[in-house]
Amino acid sequence: MKIMEIIILVLVALSLLLNIILLIKSKTKKNTKENLDLLERLGKFEVSITKEFGDFKNELSKDILSHFDKVNNKLEVKLNEINNKVNMRIDENFEKTNKTFINVLERLSKIDEAQKKIDNLSVDIISLENILTDKKTRGIFGEVNLYNILKNIFGEKNDLIYKMQYKLSNGYIADSVIFAPSPLNTLAIDSKFPLENYRIMVDKTKGDTERSFATKQFKLDVKKHIDDISYKYIIEGETSDQAMMFIPAEAIFAEINAYHPDLVEYAYKKRVWLTSPTTLISTLTMIMMIIQNIERDKYTSIIHEELNKLGIEFGRFKERFDKLSKSILTVNKDVEAFSITTDKIKKKFDSISSAKINKENLLSDDDE
Repeated sequence: MKIMEIIILVLVALSLLLNIILLIKSKTKKNTKENLDLLERLGKFEVSITKEFGDFKNELSKDILSHFDKVNNKLEVKLNEINNKVNMRIDENFEKTNKTFINVLERLSKIDEAQKKIDNLSVDIISLENILTDKKTRGIFGEVNLYNILKNIFGEKNDLIYKMQYKLSNGYIADSVIFAPSPLNTLAIDSKFPLENYRIMVDKTKGDTERSFATKQFKLDVKKHIDDISYKYIIEGETSDQAMMFIPAEAIFAEINAYHPDLVEYAYKKRVWLTSPTTLISTLTMIMMIIQNIERDKYTSIIHEELNKLGIEFGRFKERFDKLSKSILTVNKDVEAFSITTDKIKKKFDSISSAKINKENLLSDDDE
């Protein structure tokens, strides 16, 4: 049971006891001897209780103060622990907050850089739009794209495979030609960029009549380009019987293939391939692989021929080596006989120098 509850119970008990004493006093008003004795005893008892209550109160105050001191000390220890933990948490959170703030600043700087790049990109887009509005500069833009694709696939200035601004025998100049292997042979590529009517045709803000008219004009533009390429760059006996029309914009190429199959059919009849940057890269890559395979086969036949020649020369070498080997064996036998004779002569000289000459040591005619 808690201390405060005990104190409250004790105080209630004492209060009840005093009330009982007062009640007894009030009922014993007669001045009889017994009542007087009872009143005297009640007074003494009251004084005793009051004294004991005072003592209990003092002791209780001391206990409460002691208990409060202990509780206060425990609370102080707990508060210090809590304060230390709070300070640690605050430091950790401050460090995390500081890192987060630094990350936010870095991201803001990156966003600022990205915004600057976007601003520059918007300027570039506006510049590109200004370039594409002019027909001449648009043609140059297409030629530059075409050259970059050829350069990336075949290498820069590879005149054995392709050439830019190639003049044909009829006087017309193709943007580029590829010297492909047979049966393609010399394949002409010309860049075309039908943009004006295409823009009106796909602009949703324009009216249906204006867009319908632009669609018809767009198809006429594409057919005219196909006719020009077929007429100018397909020459019998000089070029391939086909040619390529390079469209630098993927969107225009997709528009033609998705919504205008009649234009694709028309180009097929005129032997003109419609290509975009992506499809042109794929086509030229295939041509490059064919050229490499042809060159590899060519070198294979050369290597085979040279190996045959080397085999003939090795046969001659073996024949001559066999003759040399026989000559070496004959010489070796002569050398051995000569060595035996020299040994005998040396022994005779040794005998002469030691003065031990006899008939048996003289040189016989067989030894000479």
